[in-house]
Amino acid sequence: MTRRSAARDGLGSAGHDVEGPVPGSSLDQAPVQRDAYRAMALALRVGELLLGSGEATETVSGSMRTITNAYAVPHCEADVNLSAITLSHVPADGRAPVTAERRVRRRLPDYDRLIAVHDLVREASDGSIPLGEAEARLRRITRRVPVYPNWLLVTALALIAASASLLVGGGARVALAAFSATVLGDRVSAWLARRGVAEFFQLAVAALLGSLVAVLMIAIDAPVRASAVVVGAVIALLPGRLMVACVQDGIAGEYVTATGRLFEVFFTLTAVISGIGITLYAAVRFGVPLSVENVPVAPLSLRADQLVGAVGVTLTFAVALLVPPRYLLQASIGGGLIWVVFVQLITVWQVPVVLATAVSATVIGLLGTAYAQRALVPSLVLTVPAICPLLPGTALYRGMLEISLGHPEAGLVSLLQALSTALALGAGVILGAEILRAVTGSELTKRVLRPAARRTRGY
Repeated sequence: MTRRSAARDGLGSAGHDVEGPVPGSSLDQAPVQRDAYRAMALALRVGELLLGSGEATETVSGSMRTITNAYAVPHCEADVNLSAITLSHVPADGRAPVTAERRVRRRLPDYDRLIAVHDLVREASDGSIPLGEAEARLRRITRRVPVYPNWLLVTALALIAASASLLVGGGARVALAAFSATVLGDRVSAWLARRGVAEFFQLAVAALLGSLVAVLMIAIDAPVRASAVVVGAVIALLPGRLMVACVQDGIAGEYVTATGRLFEVFFTLTAVISGIGITLYAAVRFGVPLSVENVPVAPLSLRADQLVGAVGVTLTFAVALLVPPRYLLQASIGGGLIWVVFVQLITVWQVPVVLATAVSATVIGLLGTAYAQRALVPSLVLTVPAICPLLPGTALYRGMLEISLGHPEAGLVSLLQALSTALALGAGVILGAEILRAVTGSELTKRVLRPAARRTRGY
């Protein structure tokens, strides 16, 4: 049998009730083969949607196997990377093996769609959806209108920057400037995207414009903490979702995909750093009075403005990730909680910043995953927005400023602190989920995702 394309075999054919292998003539076996192809195509499309929304490789491959097992195509092997998904099946009755592949061309987070796909996988595993109905339902999921209009998504991205500037002590006027700078950067990036410019340069331009607004405010000696504009704009661009997925893949042993995600995080951060660096270098050359003292460092506290900033960052990130409205409150509570835990660890217990970040993220990973299991939604929906108040925007800006002012050693230390904080966030979220897995365990974990953890002992 020749290699079949999942896109060609897949989602447009009519539904059939699923049966097991039928011995006999080739005419008897033809409907079974067609159903097997359709089930594999369905699994590939499910995998594409999950991976494009930021799910971990372990979850993607487990969900694909759930689909094939549910529709009588057992013993399938899924190979998942960031650009392609491959599914192989070796029939037990001696027929030729089949391999199908689907390219993953777009990776845009849509957590509303992510929840719908997980619901489909769960109901298919229970045997309550015939194959034809599952195909039709998946088509409806892929064609559904986004839960929020485009103008609201642009506004949410700008409100991330405004809330983050409040979080670092910028004040209302700086929040307004950060909002305007982010809208400008986003619209220019969208204009570049329509003309086919690579995403790397889109991010660099957005970071450049955000830092340019701050530099201009410093140049005219505006009576505000103008550098908070940069911090807000940077936090709006940082890849928190990618960092969590990268660490999760690495911990689960999916090293190829983890490496791919790590390089994606690296190039995203490089684009942001490049945009900031160009602006700061030009500002120094033109004599703008920049100094490390310009970096906004608000005292950590539980004051109302910082709590509003933490909750605001989480809420607006959740909207930007298309979290359905019914889960926005839960995500916002998580953002407030992570800030309270972080501040208490720093101010009361004198815990180092990176360790405090990891512990705070672990609390969110534990509680968020526990609630997600009860609500039957992916944990990403709650945990990813909740960690956003601790994204290292200030350390990133400080590092680039120190390098631009001729202090490369201090700048590299600040950039290393930013990277360590980002990794601590991702590792903490996964550690919380692993603690819950070890204490309770779920039927999905036992049956599908991780029947037994591998033990390599480092060799």
